[in-house]
Amino acid sequence: MPEALAKGLRNVLMDETTASFIDGEQGILLYRGYSIHDLALNCSFEEVGYLLLYGSLPTRAELSAFDQRLRAARTLPQPVIETIRIVARSHPMDVLRTAVSALSAFDPDTRDESPAAIVRKSERLTAQVPSIVAAHHRIRNGLEPLPPRDDLNHAASFLYLLDGQEPPAEAVEAMNIDFVLHAEHGANASSFAARVTASTLSDLHSDITSAIGTLKGPLHGGAAEAVMKMALEIGEPERAADYVKERQRNRENRIMGFGHRVYKVEDPRARHMREKSRALSERMGQAKWYQILEAVVESMSRYQRHGIYVNVDFYAGSVYYLLGIPEDLFVPIFAIGRVPGWCASVIEQLQDNILIRPLLRYEGPMDLTYTPIGQR
Repeated sequence: MPEALAKGLRNVLMDETTASFIDGEQGILLYRGYSIHDLALNCSFEEVGYLLLYGSLPTRAELSAFDQRLRAARTLPQPVIETIRIVARSHPMDVLRTAVSALSAFDPDTRDESPAAIVRKSERLTAQVPSIVAAHHRIRNGLEPLPPRDDLNHAASFLYLLDGQEPPAEAVEAMNIDFVLHAEHGANASSFAARVTASTLSDLHSDITSAIGTLKGPLHGGAAEAVMKMALEIGEPERAADYVKERQRNRENRIMGFGHRVYKVEDPRARHMREKSRALSERMGQAKWYQILEAVVESMSRYQRHGIYVNVDFYAGSVYYLLGIPEDLFVPIFAIGRVPGWCASVIEQLQDNILIRPLLRYEGPMDLTYTPIGQR
């Protein structure tokens, strides 16, 4: 029996991967060998989705065919829309989890667990998850879900399905970069959950349902929502320093959006969302939200010597807010971007599968005597 205890499996190498590389000391993130900076500045989410699912950047013809398959798969089965109506009062992440599970009953490859079928299902889930989030948002507001348009790319389609308005170019660009930045990130909690489920040889929809349930937790996916709530509480840049000081007096009151389990320097994804937050804030005449965030960063700078820097979610929330997206959709947007990464994790797990089954070290009593129920 092993004696070493690794709480939370911290620093435990569980397997090998070619999907992403993270150097937390240097602030490096690669998707299949490509710098996140090159991908964020040059690629559509569709290109990155193809890269993660197929292992290489697509040719023009491959990208066109992949994009067409995504567009064709956006429409949800009517029974899934009715399921969304039934649970419409639930949190969007609960609705997403339920709807993804329901989709398994209508996927043409439901009972096919071959590698090719899993890739096909991965493509469909990549296309369908944004439709679920948007359909629920409209239904809970007394509106009918919109039929997807096949003339819009992934990011534009999602924004259109939310409110029926063709989104401006800067909104589409911001959402595309956000999806790219969230697409894959190693053995994070939700990807690990997907791998654990996949290791039992369950189906892909179960794997992704596990991932969604894990992402919902505020220690994983909820930081962007919490950061924007903080910015709204602060209200003005001049109040940021006092707010941080007051919160830090009580160690239970964390400043969300700072620190990362892996990165000991600034999250390399943060710079791109910082720039989008700045540009959108200024363009929309609401510069104070970016200024508040920068004032919080300044107030937290003394903690950088302890390896506590901003992460990607710190600026993401302000971008969503400026785009008019409700706070409780911030985590589902994270999920929309992460679907290809989750699916890539499942595909990789199944290529050389072993049941993931860690051990627990027992610390309880060993010599208790059984007492019959009538004598207790």
